[in-house]
Amino acid sequence: MRIPGKVFLVTGGGNGIGREVVLALLAQGARVAAVDLSAAGLEATAKLAGDVGERLSSHVVDVTDRAAVDALPAAVIAAHGALDGCLLVAGIIQPFVPIADLDEAAIDRVMAVNFHGPLHLTKVLLPHLLQRPEAHLVAISSMGGFVPVPGQTAYGASKAALKLLFEGLHSELTDTPVRVSIVFPGAVGTDIAVNSKAMSAADMEKASAGSNFPMLTPAEAARQILRGMERDRYHVLVGKDARLMDALVRIAPERAARMIWKQMQGLLKG
Repeated sequence: MRIPGKVFLVTGGGNGIGREVVLALLAQGARVAAVDLSAAGLEATAKLAGDVGERLSSHVVDVTDRAAVDALPAAVIAAHGALDGCLLVAGIIQPFVPIADLDEAAIDRVMAVNFHGPLHLTKVLLPHLLQRPEAHLVAISSMGGFVPVPGQTAYGASKAALKLLFEGLHSELTDTPVRVSIVFPGAVGTDIAVNSKAMSAADMEKASAGSNFPMLTPAEAARQILRGMERDRYHVLVGKDARLMDALVRIAPERAARMIWKQMQGLLKG
């Protein structure tokens, strides 16, 4: 799908990968409706975007608030005249603890933000996307959606559910103008863990130092995501770690799980 002149909705547009997706789309001549829970985050994104006129609109919306999500398409179309694509970037992780020690409220929150929110928003947007000559849905899953990460089991389950949801949508929409891509980022240098209240900045640095692969910058992750969308990729693997683990989990899934388990021991033992 070509980007220039198209209208995209981007969730999580107030920080991290979502912010960089917004900026990259604008740089390529798109119109963008940036959606985020944080008004301050959206304001910062708008400042970074510079003078883009009316090509950028900001929408403070909690993706778990169904009434707010129901009203979102009308607001986007009022601002931009149409809607050609949606990139579902917003997400949170869980506290780094085993599932046995994770309270039900945390599990419910992770599933609400990472799965139920995208599901409801997709259902709300699809009637509008189906009216376009071409359109695209992009869901950001995770490397943790296909290989288990101890201490992030509920998060991984939410991202695996998102993966299967959008693979199903890809099949259901085959004979329509709407294309579907599922993205699997590896390690990216964002503040998701801190923003999710899952770990401290110091623990984030510790986790990064223990990785065999350097973290991608959010800008590079955004570049790879948009390239995958433009090429109508079914799966978009972002980062060398995601590509390696995708290959290994197909050949030797238990070995892949063991490799991740070893890397996570430092965090889990605190």
